[in-house]
Amino acid sequence: MKKTFMMAALAGTALVATSALAEDVTLTVESWRNDDLTLWQDKIIPAFEAANPGIKIKFTPSAPTEYNAVLNSKLDAGSAGDLITCRPFDASLALFEAGHLADLDDMEAMGNFSDVAKSAWQTDDGSASFCVPMASVIHGFIYNKDAFKELGLEVPTTEDEFFAALEKIKEDGTYIPMAMGTNDQWEAATMGYNNIGPNYWHGEEGRKALIAGEQKLTDEQWVAPYATLAKWADYLGDGYEAQTYPDSQNLFTLGRAAIYPAGSWEISGFNTQADFEMGAFKAPVKAAGDTCYISDHTDIGIGMNAATAHPEAAKAFLTWVASPEFATIFGNALPGFFPLSNAPVELEDPLAKEFVSWRSECESTIRSTYQILSRGTPNLENETWGASAAAIKGTETPEALGEKLQAGLATWYDPQK
Repeated sequence: MKKTFMMAALAGTALVATSALAEDVTLTVESWRNDDLTLWQDKIIPAFEAANPGIKIKFTPSAPTEYNAVLNSKLDAGSAGDLITCRPFDASLALFEAGHLADLDDMEAMGNFSDVAKSAWQTDDGSASFCVPMASVIHGFIYNKDAFKELGLEVPTTEDEFFAALEKIKEDGTYIPMAMGTNDQWEAATMGYNNIGPNYWHGEEGRKALIAGEQKLTDEQWVAPYATLAKWADYLGDGYEAQTYPDSQNLFTLGRAAIYPAGSWEISGFNTQADFEMGAFKAPVKAAGDTCYISDHTDIGIGMNAATAHPEAAKAFLTWVASPEFATIFGNALPGFFPLSNAPVELEDPLAKEFVSWRSECESTIRSTYQILSRGTPNLENETWGASAAAIKGTETPEALGEKLQAGLATWYDPQK
């Protein structure tokens, strides 16, 4: 009787153990991209789960403006998800240095990315990588093709052609030449200064020289873009000083403005809102034949919570994110967010294809303030917002802005002292 009972108990234990092993592992993804919820639910998650039976994915985004604070609170409380969507550079580096993100250098799939792609989620010396690169965004200008055809305008390739086109649009009076305001400031820096600036400081050459202390923000190549931005004011329409980011988006998609200084992240929204055909052109060079530089900014990655209870399953998902299958799904479901893996991706959206084609024509760089230079106080990224807006409004000279930014950086960044 006792033997029978023991056999039954062992059988029951084995059954429970087998049942436990057969249970699906569920991985939770933290993100600020709440706009992508449908994409994850309808495309990314089904594709991964079909290829990886036994692993379930739950996408749980926070509001973009609250993400950093919410994520840090969860990490401190031990309640954060298994997978963490990573902002580029310092915010994610701080999470890694605090022990919240795992080192992923042992993952073979990290070899699918270039050094530039990985640099946004590495230690300063490149010795550790902590997020799989997902996508970048590219800066340029989106334009109303109907307006250009109506006014007989050609796509500008040089700065002289660009300002000549703006002047012709202004003289005609049918359209606001360019939709951008200075109320929110960041657009002036992101779609203004760091859009046209790389052609002045020669992309990575200048950006790295600034980090090394070999160039200063008072040098001509860093001051001159502010002088060019000052010329934009005549073409932004009445009341641009009070115009918000959503105001500018609406002016363009409603067909009231001919040109929109842009980031490629606008493509999906503009496709659903504009009822006219759109085109895109890169930041014009100063003179015909000059090498062109584009801001091809590493924007989003994904890493593993160092405290996850399911590291192998998490790495299986990250390996899949590094695959051509994910790149194709992501690049086409979210046009304007360009996959960073080395695998070629056939994009379908014509506007996205135009933006990404510049990679083969120009030298790529990232925003000048994002790596290392905004770790102190004053924060160079935020200071550049105000400086760019001030340049457009003409409240300070380009030279004074360069001196102010340089003085602020030199207070805390040793190579610039």
